[in-house]
Amino acid sequence: MKESFFLEVDQDKIYIEHHHESKDKPVIVFLHDSLGCTELWRDFPAKLSEATGCNILMYDRLGYGKSGPMLTHERPVNYMELEADLLNDLLVELNISNAILFGHSDGGTIALITAAKYPEKIHSVICEAGHIFVEEVTLKGVYDAWNAYKTTNLAERLQKYHGDKVEMLFKAWTETWTREDYRSWNIEYLLKDIHCPLLFIQGEDDEYGTLDQVKKTVSQVSGKAEQYIIPEVGHTPHKQVPELVLNKAADFIKRNS
Repeated sequence: MKESFFLEVDQDKIYIEHHHESKDKPVIVFLHDSLGCTELWRDFPAKLSEATGCNILMYDRLGYGKSGPMLTHERPVNYMELEADLLNDLLVELNISNAILFGHSDGGTIALITAAKYPEKIHSVICEAGHIFVEEVTLKGVYDAWNAYKTTNLAERLQKYHGDKVEMLFKAWTETWTREDYRSWNIEYLLKDIHCPLLFIQGEDDEYGTLDQVKKTVSQVSGKAEQYIIPEVGHTPHKQVPELVLNKAADFIKRNS
């Protein structure tokens, strides 16, 4: 069964798409990046579901896509930890206790945090281009994106998916990551609490993070962990080389079922 609906959480409306065809299969939860939403995953979730037989859950974080707006663009330093708490609330509400988290960028980080804080609900994690600390290359990427927002039609392209929330979400992303108090943000202390299988996917030419993000994550988690580094690929491997990512993710899920 495929359904889309709004779920009210703390008086905020969260847009959800839930495809559940098999009661006996895990649910792959797709967690979008800092400018993404459910729609921007395109056909990637459906193809991974077809390759693995797993169910799918996608949702737009508050301020993104079809979900309600943010109240303010000023985020606390621990905003991704709070997003992990919200994800846990959604899993409880939807009675999901066997989630495979597939997160890209911010979504990858949220997946790692959720696996550390709520291990009883998480079957495994696929983290694509996530971050566990702030690097100079990350800040350069954010500044470059802000410049593109001001000088190109990026805002107009994003409005197709986020409507009148675009400026708010763009400020929330860029101003948070470039704030002085965010420079020391780091979630390495949580990694030891991740016991489920982990696959970390990253493009070798990722413009938002070095391979230290991968190596330090894989080396510090307590469970079985592997990395997949793709040459000549940037920050969005699932869009740039979708077949490679699909095959690797499907193989990982099947091996750890």
